[in-house]
Amino acid sequence: MRLASYTGADGASYGIVTDRGIVDLGRRLGARCPDLRALLAAGALDEARRFAAEAPDRALAETALAPVIPNPDKIVCVGLNYEEHRIEANREKTEHPALFLRVPGSQVGHGQPILLPLESDKLDYEGEIAVVIGLAGRRIPKARAWEHVAGYSCYNDGSIRDWQRHTVQWTAGKNFERTGGFGPWMTTADEIPAGAVLTLTTRLNGAVMQQATTEMMIFPIPRLIAYVSTFVTLLPGDVIVTGTPGGVGFKRNPPVYMKPGDRVEVEVSRIGTLTNTIAAEAARPERAGRATED
Repeated sequence: MRLASYTGADGASYGIVTDRGIVDLGRRLGARCPDLRALLAAGALDEARRFAAEAPDRALAETALAPVIPNPDKIVCVGLNYEEHRIEANREKTEHPALFLRVPGSQVGHGQPILLPLESDKLDYEGEIAVVIGLAGRRIPKARAWEHVAGYSCYNDGSIRDWQRHTVQWTAGKNFERTGGFGPWMTTADEIPAGAVLTLTTRLNGAVMQQATTEMMIFPIPRLIAYVSTFVTLLPGDVIVTGTPGGVGFKRNPPVYMKPGDRVEVEVSRIGTLTNTIAAEAARPERAGRATED
């Protein structure tokens, strides 16, 4: 089953994506499950599945998709999780995953523009696989990790490279508004056997820039779930973004950065393709009382 979040003239909702269109679950399940995160928290995937054969409420092509989980409690991203990328980044091997957090406002949905901010021209792509948590847990053992997965999606961890390198912490460069793509939908875990090998491909203007499989991860998905859940309780709707392979733009010679008008695609086998164009952020008028730089 494929589940997507979206916005429309009548507000935000979510639904089942079928070959004929989107079946609106927000309308059918009402206040108990008003969004996809609430559906997962209620453990209502099977209840939702019974609506899959109903007539769709809207055409997919005419729908503005939102990030798969627009309101997660947390988005935990993994850095340097493919050996080729670790080598090109000239980083030492570590015993534990390198982690950082993204905020919900840094994301956009499939088909929506990723924004090049006013402060930089160094917007880079990072194709990744996102894991969406369906069952809450703390200190989850690796042997039980797959039981906590609701599904999978595509992710573009768009990075503002100069801001990322301001300090040893990556937060600033990873959280500019509307720089990360998340979508187009979540494919539920029952469609993809635990441990199945997935292929990740990133294309920029049609040219393949990155390609890898999940077999190439340094820290596999169960290890990531076990590690993250050691220090924080994973909740339904939480997202773990599992890392990008080699081939990122800023390590190419010459460097390749995304610019307005570019088209970037992140494709994951058995899931789908996340597509975004790049647009320049519109300048905003200065506001009274704005803090000045030291």
